[in-house]
Amino acid sequence: MSAPPTRSRPILITGGAGFIGCNLADRLASEGYPVLVLDSLARPGVERNAEWLEARYPGRIRLVSEDIRDARAVNEAVSQADAVFHLAAQVAVTSSLLDPREDFAVNLQGTLNVLEALRVRGGSVPLLFASTNKVYGDLADIPLSVVGEAYQPDDEILRGRGISEERPLDFHTPYGCSKGAADQYVLDYSRSFGIPAAVMRMSCIYGPRQLGTEDQGWVAHFMIRALEGEPVAVYGDGRQVRDILYVDDAVEAYVQAWRRIDRVKGRAFNLGGGPANAVSLRQLMAHIEGLLGHRVMATFHDWRAGDQRYYVSDARHAVRELGLAPPIPWRSGVARLADWLRSGDARPQQRTAEA
Repeated sequence: MSAPPTRSRPILITGGAGFIGCNLADRLASEGYPVLVLDSLARPGVERNAEWLEARYPGRIRLVSEDIRDARAVNEAVSQADAVFHLAAQVAVTSSLLDPREDFAVNLQGTLNVLEALRVRGGSVPLLFASTNKVYGDLADIPLSVVGEAYQPDDEILRGRGISEERPLDFHTPYGCSKGAADQYVLDYSRSFGIPAAVMRMSCIYGPRQLGTEDQGWVAHFMIRALEGEPVAVYGDGRQVRDILYVDDAVEAYVQAWRRIDRVKGRAFNLGGGPANAVSLRQLMAHIEGLLGHRVMATFHDWRAGDQRYYVSDARHAVRELGLAPPIPWRSGVARLADWLRSGDARPQQRTAEA
């Protein structure tokens, strides 16, 4: 832990009561930083994360229950901030297909509210933005073969490294469009207006305080359903592969990007567990069965719009530029998640998880 900072302005985390946001807030507050959390508390269960933070750090964590679409509230929060981590978002492809306007308003208009507040304020307040691997589209042009219970690229280099930032952007689904456009707005505001900003294109993050549902947070969702003895709904054949990254490793990347913002501003980084932490849905279910000692039931359904059969991050640029240590191996991380869920600290409401 670093020495407590002397600055009085808080670090602003939009969406700070969400899964990654509250873990980031916990990390910063534990190091002595005052943290301002702006969160509408719209996602069921996140109010418990906010309560947990406020109880854990009385006087150091302050919650502002406002919506990212409210420009006035965003301006007020940004005016106080020493740095901004923008994580507030509509996070599900499925929801974006049901209500594209809502998805646009939260993900793109909300991000523009943050950028405009920073532009009007002036100065050099750092911005770290949470983007997504969905900016690369469905990746249907990548030749794949089934190897055991998982899809693997036929190309040996791609199989060994994953998808790099050189991959062309290709927005699919309203969610992909809103997050992809926001990603590009952040990079352009860095170019056009000198805002020191960086973008994290995240793969699948998992860990404690994740209230996984069928729409989002699939690793936690699978574990929750298995613990409850309920079946998991799998869309596709279950051989689709993602590189999963434990939340502590994701938080470390954000913190290091902030601390090195003069070096990494104007850049986007792929952030995930990489090939060593690539796992298919079927492989994860088999591992959960081993941890829990009973079968994980599954029902299989049609592929969904924009589904990627294979996505693994080439995170070498992030590792090099941010000085990151090797991530927690996925089997160890999933065991930690199981321990947290067994502790009784999570009682998420179930909806419908996409990988």
